[in-house]
Amino acid sequence: MFNLKGRVAVISGSSSGLGKQMSYAFAKQGASLVLLARRIEKLEELKIELEKLDVKVLPIKCDVTSTEDINNAASLTEKEFGKVDILINCAGASKDKGVLDMSDEEWNFTIDTDLTSVFKMTRAFASIMKKNNYGRIINIASIYGMVGNTEIPTIAYHSSKGGVINYTRAAAAELAKYNITVNCICPGYFYTELTTDVLNTEKFREFAKTHVPMQRYGSEGELNAGALFLASDEASYVTGVILPIDGGYTCV
Repeated sequence: MFNLKGRVAVISGSSSGLGKQMSYAFAKQGASLVLLARRIEKLEELKIELEKLDVKVLPIKCDVTSTEDINNAASLTEKEFGKVDILINCAGASKDKGVLDMSDEEWNFTIDTDLTSVFKMTRAFASIMKKNNYGRIINIASIYGMVGNTEIPTIAYHSSKGGVINYTRAAAAELAKYNITVNCICPGYFYTELTTDVLNTEKFREFAKTHVPMQRYGSEGELNAGALFLASDEASYVTGVILPIDGGYTCV
C-alpha cells in the first residue's frame, strides 16, 4: 500500500521544515518530486540528497504569492513530466501580532502567503490534474485554524489557516467530479525553522505539558504518514477531510 512510484508530487515550501520532511517521505515511496520555494540554493542541495533515493527531482524557484511564478512552475512541471498527480500546499509565513496592533501590511502579507497562495497553486496545478482525471491535493493548515490561543497573538495566522480549512471543503466539493481529492492536515506543534526558538522556551515547554495530551511536541517525520495516506491511490474515497496531527491538542 501507499506506493507512489510513477506519481509526480509538487511540494511548495520544500526548502525547510515540514515541506522538506515530506519531500523525503514521498521520495522514499518512489514519487518524482517538484520542489518549490524561494530559496533555490536550498532546493538544489535537497535535490542532491533526494536523488540518492533513485527518484527524479525538479527544483523550481517560486514565490507562492506571485501568480507569474506559480504559473511558470506549473508550466515547467507539465513540460518535464506531462502531468501532476499530487500537490502539497505547505509554503507559509506569518506576521505575529494581535488584532489591536496588526497593520494592514502585516495582515495582507499573512493572508496572501498562507491563504491566497493555496487558491493560486490549486488553480494552476489542478488544471493539469483535470486533464488526466486524477489528483490528490493536500493543504497544510494548522491547529490555529481550528481554535484560538492565549499564548501568541497572531490573528492573521488564525484567520488564514481557518480560511484554508474551509477552502479545502469547498475545493473538495468542486473538484470531485474530476477525480481530484482535496484534504487538509492541521499540524500541532512541530519543530521547524520558524518555531524552534519559541518552542524551546521554558514557558512553551510547560504549555505543551499542560495543553497537549501527549505532553510533547511532534517529532520529525510524524506528519508524514498522514500526508502519504491522503496522497495515495488507496485514499480515493477520502476528500474534504480535516486531519489534525497534534498529539491530541484539539480534542480537549
